Amino acid sequence: MRAAADTSLPLEMLVAVAQVESQMTANARSRSDARGLLQVLPSTATALRLDVDRPASNVLAGARYLRQLLDEFHSTDLALAAYNAGPTAVARAGGAPTHETLEYVANVTSLWRELRGCR
Repeated sequence: MRAAADTSLPLEMLVAVAQVESQMTANARSRSDARGLLQVLPSTATALRLDVDRPASNVLAGARYLRQLLDEFHSTDLALAAYNAGPTAVARAGGAPTHETLEYVANVTSLWRELRGCR
């Protein structure tokens, strides 16, 4: 809840990202070394002065990074695409750069709506 309050992002959105990114697994690690619940890269956490390997810090890092992307792209879909594929790839493509990223955005959005009680 601290991460949601700190970033003014809906808690349900952060839970949806965590579910899609890591299946809510605090010690998850990707092939690209993204870690934790929100699958944050160590370099991103370091830039935000947070610890990628501590769950509360990981969630705060992911939330702050997502907030930065929302502020940059002014679109939830583009911010989620950038969270998945990287902001450079999204800016270059003018949207989701791959089918995988489109699916990611759709999955997060669907779960987020479900968590908010929307159908």
